[in-house]
Amino acid sequence: MKRILLFIATNIAVIAVMTIVLSVLGVDRFLTANGLNLPMLMVFSLIVGFTGSIISLLISKPMAKWSTGAHVIESPSNSTEFWLVDTVAKLAQKAGIGMPEVAIYQGEPNAFATGAFKNSALVAVSTGLLESMTREEVEAVLGHEVAHVANGDMVTMTLIQGVVNTFVVFLSRVVGYAVDRALSRNDNEGPGVGYMVTVMVCQIVFGIAASMIVAWFSRYREFRADAGAVKLLGTPQPMIRALARLGGLEPSNLPQSLGSMGISSEKSGFLALFSSHPPIEQRIAALQGAR
Repeated sequence: MKRILLFIATNIAVIAVMTIVLSVLGVDRFLTANGLNLPMLMVFSLIVGFTGSIISLLISKPMAKWSTGAHVIESPSNSTEFWLVDTVAKLAQKAGIGMPEVAIYQGEPNAFATGAFKNSALVAVSTGLLESMTREEVEAVLGHEVAHVANGDMVTMTLIQGVVNTFVVFLSRVVGYAVDRALSRNDNEGPGVGYMVTVMVCQIVFGIAASMIVAWFSRYREFRADAGAVKLLGTPQPMIRALARLGGLEPSNLPQSLGSMGISSEKSGFLALFSSHPPIEQRIAALQGAR
């Protein structure tokens, strides 16, 4: 629950900061002073909605290294590191992407891929994953992460987050303007308390709904990444075994910005609507049905 609230709060905070900045510059007041200018409102919403998402994408690699303490393998110092780099290189070549940076970080079983560009991504695995899985299973996990990169999932997630953020900002102000006009006795007045309160409430409510949409797409792309790993390895069995192994382990909690890029991160009940990953059982069933 804490991670859900943090995720929602982060998105609301990004929108709020951009809203405040543009309001200080007078853009928001211009939109409402003499009637709502929808074209200008859409431009305003696009700027607010996409700015935070794009900045997050561009700094995703250094932030991932910093937040996990990941050690990038520049020159392999042991057989495990050599095998990791060699395996990722082979998978990247098959996937038709540039060689990603390969990293190891201390933690429970998990892995992730991130980066703004397909040909300069980062693929990282935890020490817990390396210790608890066979090399065939680790290769399947690496194939899954490379498939994320090849599918352009990091960029796609950023675009979707930007789009839903844009609509949150846009619709919040349309509703806020309508409520403010309904409460105002003087049509020549600028935006009042009704506008500000309504916008704030709508941004929270719409932001929660937007988070569900983003999480739904994230679950969808996990199935695609699993299928991509199968294509790269030529057989579904390693990926099925890797997922089955993960189902019996406790995955580590990645930093919030990387949660959707991990190999596993499930929630149950109502919180499943905010989960970035589908249940392991569903992922295994999808691979078994594809055979």
